[in-house]
This record gives sequence, structure tokens and C-alpha cells, in this order.
Amino acid sequence: MALANPMALARMLTPVQRRTFVAAFLGWTLDAFDFFIVTFVLKDIGEEFHLEATTVVWAITVTLLCRPIGALIFGTLADRYGRRGPLMASILLYSAFELATGFATSFTILVVLRALYGVAMGGEWGVGAALSLESMPAEARGFFSGVLQQGYATGFLLAAIVFYLVEPHFGWRAMFFVGASPALLVLYIRSQIPESDAWKEQKLKRHGETGNLARAFARQPGLFIYAVLLMAAFNFMSHGSQDLYPTFLRVQHGFNPITTTTLAVIANVGAICGGTFFGGFSQRIGRRRAIITSALIGILVIPLWAFAPSTALLAVGAFLIQFFVQGAWGVVPVHLNELSPGDVRGTFPGLTYQFGNAVSAFSAQIETNFAKKTFPLPDGTANYGEALAVIMVVVFLVVAGVTALGKERRGVDFASD
Repeated sequence: MALANPMALARMLTPVQRRTFVAAFLGWTLDAFDFFIVTFVLKDIGEEFHLEATTVVWAITVTLLCRPIGALIFGTLADRYGRRGPLMASILLYSAFELATGFATSFTILVVLRALYGVAMGGEWGVGAALSLESMPAEARGFFSGVLQQGYATGFLLAAIVFYLVEPHFGWRAMFFVGASPALLVLYIRSQIPESDAWKEQKLKRHGETGNLARAFARQPGLFIYAVLLMAAFNFMSHGSQDLYPTFLRVQHGFNPITTTTLAVIANVGAICGGTFFGGFSQRIGRRRAIITSALIGILVIPLWAFAPSTALLAVGAFLIQFFVQGAWGVVPVHLNELSPGDVRGTFPGLTYQFGNAVSAFSAQIETNFAKKTFPLPDGTANYGEALAVIMVVVFLVVAGVTALGKERRGVDFASD
């Protein structure tokens, strides 16, 4: 069965639906852009505050650990008062904490600000996805889910560009000043984006009663636990293919920062292509089948990604591995929103996603120790290629297996479920 034409799907949307999707996509893109800024300037922060890299990475870890708090706070507000207000508040707050990070006078203050940023950032994905997908025709959800999720990869590319243009001339703090720019998106949402009709219809159906997360969990505890486990597996899949990859390129292949960054950019282009393709593909074959297909084919490209003998082939492997990793991820926004109980759709997708993310927050440390202890080399480094290959075979199989154990509700009516 042929895939739907993206242009035809875009024409299917009303002007309001297009504007709503653009707002959600930009919110997630700029959210990811702000998050990745830290990953580009870890070395600069360490030099500024005279710290080792193993200490500086806590600025990333605390952000990941605090994201579930934001998903709970802003998701609950979104179920109670509507999607627009909490989404705007989330964007304003994460922009403010990003700006404040640029003025941090100590590493302790910087970590506190990144924790607060994590809370604000944690609210954006779930609320933005709900607002966007609730406005979509059911037959277009899969494709636009894939595009929406790849705002994350687009944010990485944007951070790479800003790093190249800003950091060498203005220093690492200027990166965070630029990172405050998402606050301008609030003006667009405030003037152009209406409240979710599905949320308003749900509220009318419940006679004004708002969603209750505890009650929803009591009704379907297995669903919540399953979704967190699924998102933990997904996040290990992302981290397994990304966190050690620059180290693998620089230590094992001896690449300079420019070559390493170029391969990372190629990988993220692959991510955008894969997420868009499999998101649309899930509309045809189902959410679970699309995820499982992407994960299992991903196993086949691991040898090229981890053991390619030339830079050109490594680039092909980088593109392909992220095509399939993020291909599976492209189905996540629509899958979680369709699985969600209707009265807590503002909370359920973001909360389960961010709790899964928190479970995998220490994956970089786990992967590094695994590589050094299991595949040591005589010079004291590790054979990162072998370690990455083993990690990715395992996580691809786990993602496929956990996905197969679940259910799906492709095409469910968001207004009446």
C-alpha cells in the first residue's frame, strides 16, 4: 500500500491546524535547541569553573531527572485549564532559565538553573503534542507525528549551527543568551493558536469536571507502567546510539571536532528522514508494526555504523542508524496520545515519556563503564565500536519486544474517547 503524499496531507489541514502544528513543532525544536546548547559547551564550562568532564555532565543529568516534574505540573494544568496557557508558560519559563544560565557565577548555580530548566522543558513536549495532534485529522496523525518528533533532531542541527557561528566569537555564555529566543514563540501562540477543540469537547462531556491523574492511574495502572517501560526502552535506544558516538569517533578513529560534528549532523539528517518516513508508514501498517519494523531493520545496519573501515562508510552508517532509531521515535507522539485516557491526555504522554527519560538518565555513565570493563584495549581506552554494537543490538530487541507486548488505538476519536 502506497504512502500518503505529504503535500496532500498538508493541503488537508485547515489554516488553524497548520498554525497549531507549526507552533508545536517550533516549541519542540527550540526546546531541543536549548537542551543541546549545554552538550556543545561542556568543555568551555569545565574550563570556566575548573572542573572535570565527569562533573560537568551533571548539568545534563539533572535536567533529565527534573523533566518528569515539569510533565506532571504542566500536564495537570493542561488537563484542567486547556493546552495553550500551560504551553506558553512552559516556553516562557525554559527561555528565562536558559537566559539566566548565561549569567551563572558558579557551577552550583548553573546546575540549579539547569534543574529548573528541566522542569520547564519537561512540560513542553506532552502539552505541545496533545495540542497539535488533537487538532489533526485522524488520517494525517501518523505523518505529522513523525515530523513533530524530529523537531528534536532539528534542534540539534540548530544548536550546531549557532555553536559554529556564536561560540568562537562571543564565548559560551552567548550561546545561552541566544537560547532565550524561544520566548518570542509565545507571541505567535497567543495571537494565532486557538484552544484545542477536543479538550473543550471532553470538558463538556464531563460536565466541566477536569481530568484526575490518580483516578486515571487507578483505572488503568498497567497502561501507565507499560508506557513508562516503553519510553525507558526508547530512551536507552537514543542514548545507546548517541552518547558514546562522539567519543567513539574521536578516540577510536582519531577524528577532529569538525569531522566528528559533520558526522553527527549527517546522523541527525538521517533522523529527520527516518522519523518522517516511519511516522507516515505507521498510518498504513499500524503504530506497533512500524516501530517493530524500524527497530529490527536497525539491527541490520549496526555493522556498517560501528565497524565501517572508512569515513565515507561511517557517514552512511551514521545516517542509517539514526534513520531507524528515530524512525521508531517518529511514531511515539501519536502512539502515546492515542493510548492516553482522554481526560488526562495533557499529562499522560509527557509524564510517561519523561519518566522513561529519567530512568535512562544515567545511561551515559552505564555505557561508558560497560565499554571500559567489557572491551578494554591495551592503551587503557575501550573498543567503543564493539561496545556500541552490543548495546544497540540489545536495545533494538528490547524496543521491538516491549512494543509487541502492548496495544494500539490507531485512529481513535480524541474528542469522544
